[in-house]
Amino acid sequence: MVPSVYHGKVRDVYDLGDQLLMVTSDRISAFDRPLGEISGKGEVLNQLALFWFDHTADIVPNHVVKRCGPRSTLVKKAQMVPVEVVVRAYLTGSAWKAYREGNLIPGLVVPPGYRAHQKLDQPQITPTTKAAVGDHDEPLSGQDVVSRGLCSQELWSQIETVAQRLFLRGTEWAVQQGLLLVDTKYEFGLVNGQLTICDEIHTPDCSRFWFAADYDEAFSSGREPRKLDKEYLRSWLADQGFSGEGPVPTIPPKVFEETRKRYVDAYELLTGQAFQFSKLSFEAELASLPYLR
Repeated sequence: MVPSVYHGKVRDVYDLGDQLLMVTSDRISAFDRPLGEISGKGEVLNQLALFWFDHTADIVPNHVVKRCGPRSTLVKKAQMVPVEVVVRAYLTGSAWKAYREGNLIPGLVVPPGYRAHQKLDQPQITPTTKAAVGDHDEPLSGQDVVSRGLCSQELWSQIETVAQRLFLRGTEWAVQQGLLLVDTKYEFGLVNGQLTICDEIHTPDCSRFWFAADYDEAFSSGREPRKLDKEYLRSWLADQGFSGEGPVPTIPPKVFEETRKRYVDAYELLTGQAFQFSKLSFEAELASLPYLR
């Protein structure tokens, strides 16, 4: 009997009882809207996430049981905390937009006089709700997370500590590879009552990276730093006047191709290894998995 499946923004999750099979598709989204597929993206994401899970296992347990294929991973079933834990080290993106308009997103403390893309005194956590596919995440403060009953104060304090440690590890590693970890999001759950990092970590889908060598000149001249993540696609959409509302503009193949290249570049820079795409199609990989027979 084929197990039930949940189709997320990027991952298809098959319920195997006490475990889950996560298959990372080639789907891509931005501004909480599905945009289509980029060939091979699922392989890059899955393998980079596995790399980071290995390199952060001393900080917090992760949900990985074993790798099953280029796109697929068997994971422990967790009781998920319904919050996306966003950590920011720079005033950029939606945080800069709100600040420029005289507002601050919940959880962010920035004194007057900051400029776009300026580094914060220290990384700050700005959680959001975890919205369904097609809906928008709602910014929250840590106090909101607790007061709404999304998480206990004790667990939230633990999550904040672990998130900061993960971000520091990612920052230190990225700098060694010539990159800046600008911001990221983490998703946590409980496995047998133990805090566990789930989903993905420090990939181009959930993180923003800039090239370190370009940052100082870019900031001093007032331009956006050179980036290595799906912000390239988000910026292209924004240039077309799209920020999540209304019809999605037609995206040219060359934009998808450049986005794919940046995913591969991110993998190779962060891991120090050349990326090799498999010869398995998405459908062939699914057919090869014994869990789905």
